[in-house]
Amino acid sequence: MKRWRILPGMALKGVMANKTAYYPYLMAGCFSVFTYFVFTSILWNDLTKTLPRAAYAWIFLELGRWLLGVILLIFLCYANSFLIKRRKKELGLYTLLGLEKKHIALMLFLESLLIYAVVTAGGIIFGLVLSKLLFLLLLKLSNLPADVKFVLAPQALKSTMFYFAAVFFLNYLRQLWGLSRVRPIELFSEGRKGEKEPKLLFLWALLGILTLGLGYSIAIRSEVDSNIFLNFFLAVFLVIVGTGFLFTSGSVAFLKILRTRRGIYYKPANFITISGMYYRMKKSAASLVNICIFSTMVVITLICTLSLYIGIDGFLHFYAPYDYTADFNMGAPGAKETEQETLALVKKYDLAIERVERYDVVRFSCVKRENCFETAGEEIPYSLRDVLYIMTLEDYNRMNGEKVKLEEGEVLIYSSGEDFGYDTAEIMGIRSRVRDEIQDLPPYPKAGINSFDTEYVAVVKDWKAGEEYVAAYTGCPKEEGWEMLTNLGIGKIGVLTRGEKEEKEAFVKEFSVWCQGQEGFRSQRDGIEARESERSMYGGLLFIGIIFGLVFFMCLIIIMYYKQISEGYEDQGSFDIMQKVGMSNREIKRTIHRQILLVFVLPLAGALSHTAAGMFMVERLMTVLGIFDLRLIRLCALLVSFLFILVYAVSYLITARTYYRIVRR
Repeated sequence: MKRWRILPGMALKGVMANKTAYYPYLMAGCFSVFTYFVFTSILWNDLTKTLPRAAYAWIFLELGRWLLGVILLIFLCYANSFLIKRRKKELGLYTLLGLEKKHIALMLFLESLLIYAVVTAGGIIFGLVLSKLLFLLLLKLSNLPADVKFVLAPQALKSTMFYFAAVFFLNYLRQLWGLSRVRPIELFSEGRKGEKEPKLLFLWALLGILTLGLGYSIAIRSEVDSNIFLNFFLAVFLVIVGTGFLFTSGSVAFLKILRTRRGIYYKPANFITISGMYYRMKKSAASLVNICIFSTMVVITLICTLSLYIGIDGFLHFYAPYDYTADFNMGAPGAKETEQETLALVKKYDLAIERVERYDVVRFSCVKRENCFETAGEEIPYSLRDVLYIMTLEDYNRMNGEKVKLEEGEVLIYSSGEDFGYDTAEIMGIRSRVRDEIQDLPPYPKAGINSFDTEYVAVVKDWKAGEEYVAAYTGCPKEEGWEMLTNLGIGKIGVLTRGEKEEKEAFVKEFSVWCQGQEGFRSQRDGIEARESERSMYGGLLFIGIIFGLVFFMCLIIIMYYKQISEGYEDQGSFDIMQKVGMSNREIKRTIHRQILLVFVLPLAGALSHTAAGMFMVERLMTVLGIFDLRLIRLCALLVSFLFILVYAVSYLITARTYYRIVRR
């Protein structure tokens, strides 16, 4: 009975006595609870669903919460394995003092309960303090109204407590499973056991190289098509598997080769470093794999987040180049009437005009094959069709302030994506000479790497030339070409202004009323509203990117820290023996730094290699999101990589000092 009474005290003392290992775990746990609680609080707050244009942000938060739950589960289970390994010798001592496995099981349960209580209380209190601040950050990034009241959702509290109760209970079951598989006496030597050399060592190392190479190949050769996300997950899976094989079997194979080189292996510093690494084999490699993968995730996440944050204005301009656009029947209203009404309203609302365009186009839904634009049959889905606009030279010169001239049979060609690149163009079977390729046409912003929504414009001499294309497109007689042209033709109005948001919205509202009152009105688009909707969606992505970047970085730092302190305690006895046989403190310190440097450089080199290969796919994925500025993405990649190396180096110095302090002790 006395043994049962002392268990709560032993559970508390067990945590306090191992504070070097438990305190970082408690801080990591509090951060995990805080992150999950904030996500859930914002997600389940009634206000999030009622805010205008908040649907996109809500969807991304919901996806982020599920993904966050998976990542935190894996991380906390991984971190817990370090704790139980650190306690095995202590638990073995308890068995010699008379405690049975059922007593140890209860003690571990009380420890888990204590940690769960501290972690959830700390994370939730921290979350209550900062939830509103982070909610305001989400509103700011999403450009949503900030003058709102944030109310805590009770479901968020329940969800967080139940989720982490399940996580800590799972960790407790893993601890019991580990204890049930070994005899008490084995607990003393469990932490000192070496590992058997993997079978088929060089075969697995070769398989790792091939798997990693295949993952790199998929990432580098991927194209922006319907399979890009499938290719992305396949490449990530292959890179993770290949990294695991290389760090477990490949690193051991490399160390085994070094052991055969007498000139390298039998130098004192090299002997200790290589022997220490070889002794740990797979268990050291498992940590290196996690450090490498989490480093890659941190860098890639920050590159995408920074590129999105800086490039979002460029995307919004591409997505909606005008504050307001309207479509009419061809020829109504005229450019003069449009300009007069625009100037009057701009003056009324104290705005400045960036651009006002009034032009006519004919739109063809077709299929582009090399330099040929052909009529699309019914069997071709709309997603695979291209769009070609026919515009007159008069409208083009007026819009661009130019005085270009065209001869009969000549056209100007413009592509909003990759350049057209041909000297001739065959439009609906009619061959024309390309006088020049236009590089800038305001109504259709250009993005050379955009392969999704590429639009083409053919500028013809006059509508008489356009009649021929329309007749060929519709299959009607040439004498009916003008009638078909006016039926297919669209009169477009586009207005872009400068000024305060409220005045611009008021201008758009009144101008849209005027346009709707004109004869031949067809449709309209509020560019300001369209940009705000897109910004709301990308604001949710930015918020998730920031949170996940912090989570990945926290996981990385904790794994690095636990790796060094666990290996420091393992190596403590070994270095003590070496010191007794004559090895100086200076030699020990040099050996430690060499060993830690090797451990840190390998995953860093792997992470930078993965990032370099992954940038090909990142650039393509960013184009899917509408970020077409490759130069911006690459500059962000260089900046993030440089800053990460600096932070990584600081982490190396800190953990090396911790490792050396443990070994000297």
